Amino acid sequence: MKKACLISLSLVPALLALGGCSKPDTAPGPGGVTMGEARALDEAAAMLDERRPPAAALQPSLPKGVQER
Repeated sequence: MKKACLISLSLVPALLALGGCSKPDTAPGPGGVTMGEARALDEAAAMLDERRPPAAALQPSLPKGVQER
């Protein structure tokens, strides 16, 4: 039992060290933007997708005085 605890405790610092290995915001990212800019663009796209109007609102309307046939 003690051996299992020691192994578990020895893995914690290793996992914490690996957690700090992600790319910084200033690292080059996809499409010639930095990782921070790419993340911000992804978040903005998600916000726009949430605000997308229903499909019925995107249907063209007829001008005044024109009747549908």
